[in-house]
Amino acid sequence: MPQTSPRTQIKQLLNLARWIPIAIAIGILAGSASALLLWSLDLATNIRESHHWIILLLAPVGVLVGLMYHYLGRKVEAGSNLIIDEIHDPKSVIPLRMTPLILIGTFLTHLFGGSAGREGTAIQTGASLADQLTRPLRLNPRERRILLMAGISAGFGSVFGTPLAGAIFGIEVLAVGTVSYEALFPCLLAAFIGDLTTKAWHIHHTLYTVTSVPPMTVGGIFAAMAAGIIFGLVGMAFARITHAITHFVRRRIAYAPLRPALGGLLVTAAVFGLGYDYTSKYIGLGIPTILASFDQKLPLYDWAAKFLFTAVTLGTGFKGGEVTPLFYIGSTLGNALSHILPLPSSLLAGMGFVAVFAGAANTPIASTLMAVELFGSEAGAYAAIACVLSYLFSGHAGIYRSQRVNGNKHDDLTPSS
Repeated sequence: MPQTSPRTQIKQLLNLARWIPIAIAIGILAGSASALLLWSLDLATNIRESHHWIILLLAPVGVLVGLMYHYLGRKVEAGSNLIIDEIHDPKSVIPLRMTPLILIGTFLTHLFGGSAGREGTAIQTGASLADQLTRPLRLNPRERRILLMAGISAGFGSVFGTPLAGAIFGIEVLAVGTVSYEALFPCLLAAFIGDLTTKAWHIHHTLYTVTSVPPMTVGGIFAAMAAGIIFGLVGMAFARITHAITHFVRRRIAYAPLRPALGGLLVTAAVFGLGYDYTSKYIGLGIPTILASFDQKLPLYDWAAKFLFTAVTLGTGFKGGEVTPLFYIGSTLGNALSHILPLPSSLLAGMGFVAVFAGAANTPIASTLMAVELFGSEAGAYAAIACVLSYLFSGHAGIYRSQRVNGNKHDDLTPSS
């Protein structure tokens, strides 16, 4: 085993000392942006729920969002995928306008009834704000990669109140099969500072509680494995269908600003055609339904309805994120699986909450840590099994198209499977 010299340890200490103020600055910037995002989404939700008629404006607002990006944001339209690309192959500093554009686009999507999340927005604000430090600090390409990963971690950790998961997400999401540990310390510190900053702005995260966790048994392990396989298949289907919708509208609608209008028309028609009282829970973030999945039986089809609403919203070009809808899909799917699997519905909801996300994003470690942070270690043990199985059965192509495949999930499969 190679020996570490005192000189090497001193060099490491100096390197850590250099990254401490940088990571703190990233955390403050990302945490403040997440606080603004969470506040704005609460405002958007309250306005929409008090004025149902504004959902009728989703299609024209989609055109507005499309025009905004067409004329002001072409360089940043790729969003989270642009950030991942820059980490893999650093080229140029991400324009600062990514932050206001994604904040405004996400606010409008939620205000007028789109089904979207917030993680994509938090990742983009965290990384784009962090990247503004590249030039004044004169960072080289390797250091800039670490900076961007820390921005992702700070954004993710602060928007969900899960800094441990955020720290690992920033280094795990880049590629399937490899984890870049060189950025672990900056990502960890930035995520915790980001979370503390968001709380300092008096923004409170939603609390989810798994009410029943049975002792681990062989039967429980196999039930968790079965659930994980189903969660992974659904996560894979979500990624593929959302990408297919994006590909379809790009082929059929040449003028980009008109693409969200199609999604807006479809969502609006579904909301009012099927009845607002029945469909309103499938638009926006859907937090009340996620909470309900932990303590009551829900309709078996809730997960599928949210799946379709979100795939259409995001696939046609509205802004936001996939992860909170994936939490919804997973928790309600877990709730439905309690009818056939011998585990409590609350526990299955918690497992699905993180495992569908694990499969769709190819991030089983971050998802497991999120389960431990949100639900505790006992529920986290079941969730870990589900997350790993979900990851293994979700294929190699996830919700982030720029995510690279550096290793196969299975010995007998190629990355294209």
